[in-house]
Amino acid sequence: MFSIIIPTYNNINYLKLCLKSIRNNSKFNHEIIIHVNEGSDGTLDFIKKNNYIHTFSEKNIGLCSSVNTAALLATTEFILYSHDDMYFCPGWDEALNKEIKNLNTNLFYLSSTMIEQKSGHIQIDCGDNPSNFKEDLLLRSFDKDSYYDYQGSHWAPHLIHKTLWNKIGGFSEEFNPGDGSDPDLNMKLWQIGVRVFKGISKFRVYHFGSVVLRKKIKRNNGTKTFLLKWGITPTFFVKYYLKGGIFKKGKILNNVFDGPLIDPVMSVSYIVHLAICKIKFFYFKIIKF
Repeated sequence: MFSIIIPTYNNINYLKLCLKSIRNNSKFNHEIIIHVNEGSDGTLDFIKKNNYIHTFSEKNIGLCSSVNTAALLATTEFILYSHDDMYFCPGWDEALNKEIKNLNTNLFYLSSTMIEQKSGHIQIDCGDNPSNFKEDLLLRSFDKDSYYDYQGSHWAPHLIHKTLWNKIGGFSEEFNPGDGSDPDLNMKLWQIGVRVFKGISKFRVYHFGSVVLRKKIKRNNGTKTFLLKWGITPTFFVKYYLKGGIFKKGKILNNVFDGPLIDPVMSVSYIVHLAICKIKFFYFKIIKF
């Protein structure tokens, strides 16, 4: 049903758990495509032995390039991008399938309700790595806390139609190894007319943390790259365009989804924060270039 794209970098125990959750907790059959970076921890052998569709690079080419490479093999209508340190909870794909049927357009970006140990939308302590993961606890409790479909979704795991993915060229590889790539993808979707950026309450995943391709390598300045590309910061884009959530005491707070988004309102707050963005833009463009 979906082409699930998973980039991984010597993270075999997380990857195995992610794949197990998709296998055990999905109602529909999905196409799984994995990009293996390096794979020196046994990942590449595991992928080959189990006949997973995959692409491979001898070195870590970064999250953006990894996803783009793997997505070239996708054969379904929908691209679903996931980190390898995510556990998909039961009902996740039923919730997405129902949402797709209810929408009368392919111009959408859908993502999950995140369950994390100390952050996320819902906080449940089910462990911080595969060795202490409390799977039974998660399966008993993942749907006990109420949440709502929320406005301004802008992070993985996310689902978009393949035609949109191809039209925008996937992730922008100047954001490798990955910081800033999600809001940039959303901005590119905004530019081609997408106005439904929706988090789905019943699409729930447990997220161990950012244990993905950015480890052990120098991180990029995603905020600066985004600012120089679009003239505004990612925070400004999420707040005034996507009407997205904020972090408060480690927890993500989102606005309730109330329909397709409209262009930003020119309030005093908007103008002030836009001016700050422009000052930062010219500072980096002219002084710190």
